[in-house]
Amino acid sequence: MLEVLGLDARTELVYRLVLEEPELRLDEIVARLGRSEDDVRRALDQLAELCLLDDAPHGTEQGQPVFRALDPAASLPFLLSRREAELARQQRGLEVARDAMSVLTTDRGRRAGGGFDVVKRLEGLGAVRERLTELAELARAECLSLLPGGAQSPDTLEASWPLDRRALERGVRLRSIYQDSFRNDPPTLRYVNRLGSLGAENRTLPTLPLVMVVVDGEVALVPLDPDDGRAGALELRSKGAVAVARMLFEQLWVNATPLCSAPARDGNGLTPQEDELLSLLAKGHTDATAARRLGVSLRTVRRMNAELTARMQVRSRFQAGAEAARRGWV
Repeated sequence: MLEVLGLDARTELVYRLVLEEPELRLDEIVARLGRSEDDVRRALDQLAELCLLDDAPHGTEQGQPVFRALDPAASLPFLLSRREAELARQQRGLEVARDAMSVLTTDRGRRAGGGFDVVKRLEGLGAVRERLTELAELARAECLSLLPGGAQSPDTLEASWPLDRRALERGVRLRSIYQDSFRNDPPTLRYVNRLGSLGAENRTLPTLPLVMVVVDGEVALVPLDPDDGRAGALELRSKGAVAVARMLFEQLWVNATPLCSAPARDGNGLTPQEDELLSLLAKGHTDATAARRLGVSLRTVRRMNAELTARMQVRSRFQAGAEAARRGWV
């Protein structure tokens, strides 16, 4: 019945049992449900992630942890409102996708200047890298890049240097937005600073929506699958699609932090990365998915969580969420 809120049927059974009989020990839950301890632990972890269960065991009894459900009158409406907000965001995303699809299908089959297809599919990472090399050599005025993730591989940096240097020497304006996490990788940071000394402009944000390159306002490369960069890319030459890509970059650029500056804390004393982490957790992301979005390790996210929890002087994830909301942090 509660699957729409993120509970599968097996987890819901655990939740209902803990609600009906507070202060149950782990071994009692296992015995009542006739399931394995690992299975029950997974369900308890999911309930803690959803802020339905205190994520720290409520003491011990006979050497077994005791679990307590949080007040459903507070936690379930919170889950429902979060799900409603998520559905509203998805609906807005579908409307944007519908508009973009209309642009692409309207232009499909037409030809852009120079005889190129309006949409070209590049299969695999090799084809994407080859096309990026060609575009870097052909760029005349500007090259805009969104580069999510942290450290860049040494091979990528070595291959990119002569292309970027020659583009800058031709007078091409290079602007790139990286994730804040890349600041922690010395080789990548040295490379970007080296480009900056030649005139490249670089900024950072806590998260980026996808990898993207826009060249001369005429062509944009976007991934076939934002979650799998190795799958390939779409090369877009429709004026409408490229204009949308460029507008996205400019909007992110305005809010990004120049590389020469440390990310500033806001009025609540939060860094942009901490603020984004709170936003991700409020949207229902787990520590693992938040780490992927921020381009950092799971350990780093857990350390940031612990620091934020200590700063708010609370004990559980649910209390941290309530306190962050009370303070207007999310």
